[in-house]
Amino acid sequence: QVQLAESGGGLVQAGGSLRISCEASRHTFSNYVLGWFRQTPGKEREFVAAISLSGGSTYYSDSVKGRFIISRDNAKNTLYLQMSSLKPDDTGVYYCAAAQELQAPLVESGYHYWGQGTQVTVSS
Repeated sequence: QVQLAESGGGLVQAGGSLRISCEASRHTFSNYVLGWFRQTPGKEREFVAAISLSGGSTYYSDSVKGRFIISRDNAKNTLYLQMSSLKPDDTGVYYCAAAQELQAPLVESGYHYWGQGTQVTVSS
């Protein structure tokens, strides 16, 4: 079992940038594919980005493609999401997720472990 803890959320103006992180508890971090999801009040949690075991393959939702970059540092057991050109619609609680799969799922149900989330607020 892996425990995940997000950090780095905050308040940023539209057009700005922010990097959030997710630190994992296990030294076998490299055995998990990872993803970022976000949720706003009244809406279901939506897929944002995912990354393969080695970090060589990445996947993005259409709404963030070209603005966000997902990356991982297996030596530091840490997942990152670099967010640029932020919009008010990017506001939400961002969750990292992990799964022991060969390919990174692009849906919530594919992940087994979740962090508690970090709030990102983009002001207009």
